[in-house]
Amino acid sequence: MKLLIILIIYMACAFGAVGVKAQSVLEIKISAKVYDQNQNPIANALIQSQERADVHTLTDSNGAFSLMAEPGENIFVSAPGFTSLYLPASKQLNIIKLNPTSLDTIDVQAPFSTSRKEDLFGDVTVVNQQEIMAKNYTTYSLDGLVAYVPGYNGNSIWGMGSYLLLVDGVPRDANNVLPTEIDQIAVLKGVEAVALYGSKGAKGVINITTKRGQAFNKKLIVRADMGTYVPVSYPKYLGSAEYMSLYNEARSNDSLPALYDEATIYHYASNENEYRYPNVDYYSDSYLKRAYNRYDATAEISGGNDRARYYTNMGFYTEGSLLDFGMAKENRNSRFNLRGNVDIKINRFINGRIDATATFYDGRGVNADYWSAAATVRPNRFTPLVPIDMIESNDEASLLLVQNSDHVIDGKYLLGGTQLDQTNTMATIYAGGYNKYISRQFQFSSGIDADLKDILPGLKFKSNFAVDYATAYSLSYNYDYATYEPIWNNYAGQDLISSLNKYGNDATSGTQNVSNSWYRQTIAFYGLFSYDQTFGTKNNVSSELIANGYQQSESEVYHRVSNANLGLHAGYNYDHKYYIDFKGAYIHSAKLPENHREALSPTLSIAWRISKEPFMHNKTGVVNDLKITASAGILNTDIDISDYYMYQGYYTVAGSWYGWKDGTGFQATESRRGNNPNMSFPRRKEINIGFEGLFFNSSLQLSSHFFRNTIDGNIIQASSLFPSYFTSYWPVSSFIPYINYDRDQRTGVDFGLDWHKLIGKLDVDFGLNGTYYTTKATRRAEVYEDAYQYRQGKSLDGIWGLQNLGFFESQEDIDNSPTQSFGEVHPGDIKYKDQNGDGVINSQDEVFLGKGGWFGAPFTIGMNLTVKYKKLTLFMYGTGSYGAYGVKNNSYYWVYGDGKYSEVVRNRWTEETKATATYPRLTTNSSDNNFRTSDFWMYKANRFDLSKVQLSYDMTGLLKSKGFINTLGVYVSGANLLTISKHKDIMQLNIGSAPQTRFYNIGVKANF
Repeated sequence: MKLLIILIIYMACAFGAVGVKAQSVLEIKISAKVYDQNQNPIANALIQSQERADVHTLTDSNGAFSLMAEPGENIFVSAPGFTSLYLPASKQLNIIKLNPTSLDTIDVQAPFSTSRKEDLFGDVTVVNQQEIMAKNYTTYSLDGLVAYVPGYNGNSIWGMGSYLLLVDGVPRDANNVLPTEIDQIAVLKGVEAVALYGSKGAKGVINITTKRGQAFNKKLIVRADMGTYVPVSYPKYLGSAEYMSLYNEARSNDSLPALYDEATIYHYASNENEYRYPNVDYYSDSYLKRAYNRYDATAEISGGNDRARYYTNMGFYTEGSLLDFGMAKENRNSRFNLRGNVDIKINRFINGRIDATATFYDGRGVNADYWSAAATVRPNRFTPLVPIDMIESNDEASLLLVQNSDHVIDGKYLLGGTQLDQTNTMATIYAGGYNKYISRQFQFSSGIDADLKDILPGLKFKSNFAVDYATAYSLSYNYDYATYEPIWNNYAGQDLISSLNKYGNDATSGTQNVSNSWYRQTIAFYGLFSYDQTFGTKNNVSSELIANGYQQSESEVYHRVSNANLGLHAGYNYDHKYYIDFKGAYIHSAKLPENHREALSPTLSIAWRISKEPFMHNKTGVVNDLKITASAGILNTDIDISDYYMYQGYYTVAGSWYGWKDGTGFQATESRRGNNPNMSFPRRKEINIGFEGLFFNSSLQLSSHFFRNTIDGNIIQASSLFPSYFTSYWPVSSFIPYINYDRDQRTGVDFGLDWHKLIGKLDVDFGLNGTYYTTKATRRAEVYEDAYQYRQGKSLDGIWGLQNLGFFESQEDIDNSPTQSFGEVHPGDIKYKDQNGDGVINSQDEVFLGKGGWFGAPFTIGMNLTVKYKKLTLFMYGTGSYGAYGVKNNSYYWVYGDGKYSEVVRNRWTEETKATATYPRLTTNSSDNNFRTSDFWMYKANRFDLSKVQLSYDMTGLLKSKGFINTLGVYVSGANLLTISKHKDIMQLNIGSAPQTRFYNIGVKANF
């Protein structure tokens, strides 16, 4: 913390200091205008002296500026979205043209180093987060990434599952870095792109690079936002009277007598006394707000000179919750972050950098799970509040209970309960105490860059060392409370409480309880030597030798998570036209047996910039740049090895049987698995081919990649591969080892399009990205009696279950159908197809029903649109996913026993509705037959979401003076606005958790 404080003081002093300027012998006045490639003026471009940081100005709305400068000094000209220039000061400087920034001409964060995008192999997509934040305010670091990155579907990269997420090259959490702190996000997909990260990067890498200070570009940026979360939808449960009627029906279906008589149901239906005949709607305004707010503010300070550069980000946000009663009114989460870094030029060949981050997260909540109770507690179960004014005036015992109660709610109510609900969620929220969740994260890193050109031209050294520490715990006050069950009468012609049954006692403890303590420590390091040199103007050679590793320690986890590897990169290109590239990693993993813990992961890539060929020269107006790439490689990885020591045989003394000797009992020692000293790494084998190019005067950018990869040798323990005598079922024993066997294949294509066009006075930018892929289990250890049950050859994310044939119409229908083995069935239960014709419906009749999309939908698209008109900017993006299925298998749809009834049961099967019913008969039993995975409960999860719309207005021109505020902008936005889907009601519904929300925001941003 002392280092962090010193760092902050240094940066604050650096920003506030007024440079001492030498007396100029002669200054000239430069008056010029800045235009883009279409001769449109560029407003708010920064004009600054490279030598004197206090000499700067901005262009006005006409692109014009005036500046006093010394002859010959370098003038820095920059504007967002354009390539910066350095120009010598001169009276003849009157027109300055800036070209739009192209990804091919900017530096991007490649593995462990910075590279030109034009020299990358295309399976790397870079998102300029600063440019996006200028038109799209968001609160999550990876928000909207689907709309910009081909191959990323929101869950995975190329459908492979868990990717490695890095922040400044260190494994960190995506939610611990906010978008305002981010400079670039690089998504690395192919084997060539991720090879240098070793084992843990084998399924793709997302590397978030945070902002750093820029020399001679002092900035103070302040942003403030106020947003509102509005629930999209709530579950719809039946009221008490309807529930009671249908529950009686369910009991009748089970040949049981009715539980509620008609008079009782009538009283509940009449709403005559909500306390005696409760009809509790947990989603009503009585307990929930219609919306809740979020407030945040961020300040960024950056600048420096050619000797030192600094950047600081300070941010705070706070947000409430939907709950609006009891202690839950105080529920709130807040986060304060402080990020800072300094880059220092130590001497002419050594640069140093220091980064420090601190995050303080605090949350306050109640000691109850309200949303779980809302989805399970029946509306007639009990009244949450007992009205005091309905107690009979001569009921001295009850009035004494009121007098002695510590919890009289609003001066009018006691806490309700029953003998079965002596403690309950509602009472706990009113009187059961509260808790605080506390999380702290501290991150520190430092590095040295050395230019070793005096030893060998082109030789450089770079290193980075990071230590992160995260801790979290809960503090709670747990209070005891009494609940009361009223005994009602109506002999005076009105409902009165005759007496109260008291359960429990009020006791407010001052003891603070500590629980859920957790910590994680990360230590990460890399060091590399790089060599980049050009021979004869066209022969470009690059190479890197890397040592990389990290280790994470976590509470209650015995073995640390480790990743260590050596990396080698050797590349050559001729005139940036013909490329060949080798990348490889020599990795180590403690999850494997000795002599098998190391492996080499080689990759090879080639590329051809066809646009540089002579036969393309007459097509420069159509094809501005076109590069074709191909990569292949084998990556060894331990990501899917679930635990350590799986290669060792395992014995336990907690055996299945006992023995006695001399009156002393002892348990048997039994084997649970065998040894496998030859266990090795699973391997990702891949080939990918792609292209990327600029067309029509660089107004259209296209890219696409075809990929096929195989994850070979996944670890399994399969009895079907070994003789039967390797296993005994009593006593339970097994000598079957874990082995490398399963193989998974993924095949797909991704594509990206970005079109930029000036249409009249409209500046339009449209982007379209997508991914389509298929998966297949190409090898499985399995034995089934029927061929259709084999998982081999089917999708990895397949949903397996029964095919339904509708409902049983009658007992005769049941008698003439195959025997159901999932419990007793009645008319109105679901009938299933006998796949193998054996006359019995059981697990052998389960078939492949469709793709579940566990790693992302088979087809994913993302669109983004930006339209600028003068000072106005309209931005929107949307995402779509198609080809996957979902299963309605939560408590909202699978209603049985004494569960809470949702509106879906209204379409239940009865004798009267059997021609139109869409839901099985009601039952108070478990109904194992109806509520199991089948196509009856499936739905297509196809959807398109309008995820974001933002309208921004540049108010800079309205400022009378720019001496204090250089730029000023305001914006309004909405997120999660619209879902287009046949089944959107299902997909927008959360059961047992807080609802999905739409987010409306208004914000202001100022640059000082």
